[in-house]
Amino acid sequence: MYNSKITGLGFYVPDNIVTNDDLSKIMETSDEWIQERTGIKQRHWIKEGSDETSASMGAKAAKIAIERAGMTKDDIDFIIFATLSPDFYFPGCGVQIQDMLDMDTVGALDIRNQCSGFVYALSTGDQFIKTGMYKNILVIGSEYHSNGLDKTTRGRGVSVIFGDGAGACVLSRTDDNKKGILSSHLHSQGKFADKLIVESPSIKHWVPEILNSKEEDVSYFPYMDGTFVFKNAVVRFSEVIMEALGNNNMTSADIDLFIPHQANLRISQFIQQKFQLRDDQVYNNIMDYGNTTAASIIIALSEAWEKGKVKEGDIVLLAAFGSGFTWGSVLMRW
Repeated sequence: MYNSKITGLGFYVPDNIVTNDDLSKIMETSDEWIQERTGIKQRHWIKEGSDETSASMGAKAAKIAIERAGMTKDDIDFIIFATLSPDFYFPGCGVQIQDMLDMDTVGALDIRNQCSGFVYALSTGDQFIKTGMYKNILVIGSEYHSNGLDKTTRGRGVSVIFGDGAGACVLSRTDDNKKGILSSHLHSQGKFADKLIVESPSIKHWVPEILNSKEEDVSYFPYMDGTFVFKNAVVRFSEVIMEALGNNNMTSADIDLFIPHQANLRISQFIQQKFQLRDDQVYNNIMDYGNTTAASIIIALSEAWEKGKVKEGDIVLLAAFGSGFTWGSVLMRW
């Protein structure tokens, strides 16, 4: 049985930086209010009028990852694209990547698991490689949030959190079972789907209803029960971390680098304290990018690698929790 390992990493974010002070000019908020609740100082948003999209950002990140893997587009035999903000209702972004990168007619799979999207995508790619079906899989997480946010005081509880960006990796086959992904663990609890949701547009609220509805009839912006999500997140994060460590006969002391989904700095700090992890064992960058959902872990992993914080032989743990609810973890030896 084969194993899979990451052989190339890359990320891309729009040039346009939006600070907390910038947001205070369009809604009732402040830098202090946002940092106290989320830890976020700034985020990257696509400029209005730009032709940038989730797919185009994903393609840019993918090109970097493929080059760093020492490969060309012709070496990729499958694409997995994770996002909650696809360019179209359908088709998904995966096929757009195949076209944008001028690749052969390889398969393309779209993952819709929101904040857990990259963990789910990486786990899925790992299974394809373990069975021998594919050799090199392009895994992408990309989000274009800014165009779908309520940028008024009414929506500030959600809109200040999210940023735009994309990350990508090449997941490749290896015969060394001591390297690469050691295990992955995925979970869901759909009864809380309405606690973090974009209800419309949907098949239930489709074009005729949208055209005829009044603004107060239905919301087309994200809704989040922040307190409820926070309480569930810290519990599920802890459980899935323990599951990964237990499955591999490890403890938190064995972790060289823990990269949590960048949802809220307070969640990351809570988990760090609970598992008694040192600052050098945890990588957070939500301060600079906000929550980029399916892109957050891969952006953070790419940035950490660029800074030399990921070295050969390191034990790296990824964990995420988000809408669905869905949550999961991936443990790997670099």
